[in-house]
Amino acid sequence: METSPPQKRSPLHLHTPLHLLSSLYRFALHRVHPFWIQLFYFIFVSCIGFILLRSLPMRRRALAVDRPADLDLFFMSLSATSLSSMDVVEMESFSTSQLLVFTLLMLLGGEVFVSMLGLHFMKIKLPKKETSHNSATMELTSNDQVELESIKPTVTTPSITSDHLRYNSIRYLGFIVLGYLMLVHFTGYILILWYITLNPSAGEVLSRKAISRHTFAVFTTVSSFGNCGFLPTNENMIVFKKNPGLLLLVMPQILAGNTLYPAFLRSAVWVLEKCTKKEEFGYILRKHGEIGYDHLFPKLHTSLLGLTVVGLIVVQLLAFCFSEWRVEGLEGMSSYEKLVGALFMSVNSRHSGEMILDLSTLSSAMLVLYVVMMYLPPYTYFLPLDGDDHNKHSRDRNNEKRTSILQRLMFSQVTYLAIFVIIICITEKRGLSKDPLNYNVLNIVVEVVSAYGNVGFSTGYSCKRQLKPDGFCRDEWIGFSGKWSSKGKLTLMAVMLFGRLKMFSMSGGSGWKLN
Repeated sequence: METSPPQKRSPLHLHTPLHLLSSLYRFALHRVHPFWIQLFYFIFVSCIGFILLRSLPMRRRALAVDRPADLDLFFMSLSATSLSSMDVVEMESFSTSQLLVFTLLMLLGGEVFVSMLGLHFMKIKLPKKETSHNSATMELTSNDQVELESIKPTVTTPSITSDHLRYNSIRYLGFIVLGYLMLVHFTGYILILWYITLNPSAGEVLSRKAISRHTFAVFTTVSSFGNCGFLPTNENMIVFKKNPGLLLLVMPQILAGNTLYPAFLRSAVWVLEKCTKKEEFGYILRKHGEIGYDHLFPKLHTSLLGLTVVGLIVVQLLAFCFSEWRVEGLEGMSSYEKLVGALFMSVNSRHSGEMILDLSTLSSAMLVLYVVMMYLPPYTYFLPLDGDDHNKHSRDRNNEKRTSILQRLMFSQVTYLAIFVIIICITEKRGLSKDPLNYNVLNIVVEVVSAYGNVGFSTGYSCKRQLKPDGFCRDEWIGFSGKWSSKGKLTLMAVMLFGRLKMFSMSGGSGWKLN
């Protein structure tokens, strides 16, 4: 009896799900604008964080009212992922497992980590272009090589070498960023744990709050390097304001993860080039524009960036010492502790948001200065020269986007902030009319600009400032936005996302001509 051979199933039928996922991945990688990829990434990570925070037990679960609302949990998750540290729930309400979730969210949302993922995707895009060249080169026979030598002027091997060098340079840069990330986190964890172990007063604070030293060291290191500003304690760094050693250990981590990251990164590449003499490291330093990594600057501009960061810190330090030296939050501190505390506030005002005193006790002039500092992008630098090659290269790469109709219709950053402030003033109009000492426009501006700059500074809310005490008010260690309505919180969440992705809208407002 004859049997027909079994029919082979088509590869498409066998691998349809895998093929579909691969097609979607290639489409997203080559066709979707990076803005939408990053927006999806931050929202997706925030949703996963919310699910984990909601499913894990809270630290205080004796009463049902202690469980935060779902909106507040998602707010906290998004705040950690966007590095905003705008808190609407007291941090000591979260269990150790939930604190580990926050640590993971801050790590995944960190600027250095996200830029490392960008390098990975950038590397994936290159081999397609180079494989065809390299495969064609590998197929050449020995006779072909002889013929090629005779017609050397027409050979395109230099471009192949250039493409290959660029690919290797991006791959090496990815390893450098990964090593930098691991080194700073490991060093920071060891130093903070060492300080807490040797300093009785710092260890006593954690023991009183039932916070593990290891949890605090890991959480603080990830938060400080990522410039998030969350800490496991309700009072943030206020409880450690008399521990200048701890503040001095945290400040370098804050600078290394944000404003001075380009300077540290370029220094690391320079050292590797001098030690290894590899061509790829020299290519990274000289051809930073061709690599397309936004955190690499030319030597001159990197130096100017460092000087600008130091200059802005000094300006804030002097202003703080002259106007806030006798502020209520610094009472009982020695001159050295006050000086270190003032320096700590100056370093954190740009993007970190860790603080050693209540911002509501500061003068209005100091708050306005902090608003200006929070508004400035991380890589703001003073360049009194012509020929900004880095920005010129960025303009060349985005020339088509800049000249598009949509780009010209976009508003400037200040315009968007003004719109957000107006919206929140509308959603919180009841508080503005009945509780004007807490709900004033300056406090709202501080909250909005802090969310936009992903800083986390907040003036908070005080029951003592109520003109008509309601009798049910309870002071909590949360931000001012924690007392807002649901609409106000949703608006601030949009501000946090907008601020985290502001790099894609920095050229907005070009269509407006003010004469």
